[in-house]
Amino acid sequence: MAAVVDEIVGLLEKAGAERYGMEAVSQLEHALQCAMHAERAGGSDALVVACLLHDIGHLVGEGDEGLAERGEDAAHEHLAADWLSRYFDSDVVQPVRLHVDAKRYLCHAEPHYWAGLSQASKTSLEVQGGTYSADEAAAFMAQPHAAEAVLLRRWDDAAKTPKLKTPDIAYYRRFLEATLKA
Repeated sequence: MAAVVDEIVGLLEKAGAERYGMEAVSQLEHALQCAMHAERAGGSDALVVACLLHDIGHLVGEGDEGLAERGEDAAHEHLAADWLSRYFDSDVVQPVRLHVDAKRYLCHAEPHYWAGLSQASKTSLEVQGGTYSADEAAAFMAQPHAAEAVLLRRWDDAAKTPKLKTPDIAYYRRFLEATLKA
């Protein structure tokens, strides 16, 4: 168990130290902010971990820097969920897998939502399939863990504040350990 947590923490510390696409924060800062928002809102340990690790797909693949700007979808949410499924159950994995779909859903369900997205999120939305139709939105919300994915998405959007004070990665070790598969 400790080796898995060490691997995840090391990945976030090393690869996550890089800037997060076109955002003004690093991958690690973004992950820590998202997890902090989830914890402060009373999210379950699993949802806090999903928030911490939702973008790990950017770090475990061969790198996807600049793909969205070139019109390519790296499908980082699926890379992340597939990688995480080795270590965590669906209550962590599925909100991660669905967090891009949650953005597409929110753009349909809340017309003002799109205007609040960062430019990077707007750019990636286009290559991720754009705003859902009414039928796609209904099908999304009918899935298990869709509501958690929407919460994750809201915290994801809020987790892009430069120099925001957060707990460090060591603080989240207990959340990681508590949610690992037995």
